[in-house]
Amino acid sequence: MKANRVVRIILVLLCVICLLLLLSYVNHKMKLKKEDALFVTNGTMVNVNGHNLNVYVSGNPESKYTLVFMSGAGTCSPTLDFKSLYSLYEADYQIAVVEIAGYGFSEISDADRDIDTMLAETREALEKAGVANKEYILFPHSMSGIEALYWANKYPDEIKGIVGLDPAVPESYANMKINNLNLSIVKFAADIGLTRWFPSIADSSAAIQYGTLTEEEKELYRVIFYRRTQTDSMSNEIKAVKANAKKLEDIDETEVPLLFFVSNGEGTGFEEKDWHKFLTDYVSGKENATCVMLDCSHYVHDIEYQRIYEESLKFIQELD
Repeated sequence: MKANRVVRIILVLLCVICLLLLLSYVNHKMKLKKEDALFVTNGTMVNVNGHNLNVYVSGNPESKYTLVFMSGAGTCSPTLDFKSLYSLYEADYQIAVVEIAGYGFSEISDADRDIDTMLAETREALEKAGVANKEYILFPHSMSGIEALYWANKYPDEIKGIVGLDPAVPESYANMKINNLNLSIVKFAADIGLTRWFPSIADSSAAIQYGTLTEEEKELYRVIFYRRTQTDSMSNEIKAVKANAKKLEDIDETEVPLLFFVSNGEGTGFEEKDWHKFLTDYVSGKENATCVMLDCSHYVHDIEYQRIYEESLKFIQELD
């Protein structure tokens, strides 16, 4: 009898959990429908490799260089995430943000996330968005550091310099273990709207906490967050990163000028000394490369945007 009672209690609890999950899913779908009117890009949508990508272009189209901002893994809204920094350059330089598949306003896609495919999509998206100036200075954050350095190796005539915003380098992923279960759990929670019950998750993003977004832009960031958290494209990118990093490592001979802004490691998943070692070791093997240490967490461009702007501006002007 006691065993039957325990079984009944378990069944009741499971039913309650399933009902709550169903209610969360229905609420999520209703909110998404309501938010459709806000989910509108001010960038340009271009079709690349069978899916639509959003490219935000602004600033001075007559500038010598185009500054290309490349987001880290899982950043739900690259265009808004980088705004605090790129807005400082707009008077003098053309800037571009390519939101790759599954990010921001771009479509979620199951296209391969190998580094050659991703780079081809980025370059084609810029061209289709009307970026005529192909002398690029790349501003990669986190995981996109791998793509930026690969780009500099494959197309050295296009890349005039790289300003790394706490960028990853091949050694960052040498011993990384990818937890597919965690990726699946986060995706499930996002897909059924559990994240909506904890608004502090979205509000804890560095762009909202530290950046210069207006209240309307913060609201749009939240709208995008609930649609672009751990998408299939993001998960596939993470699963492919070790192979992508190895592919870069095998060909990396670039001597493009580098300026890396390095965080204290918070938010990277690594201890400060380990994170610093990855980037300083990489830079030490290059001729025209410098690291600037910052006492802030991983999203350096949302926190130290003024200092990054001032020091990177000197770096860019010295490239002329």
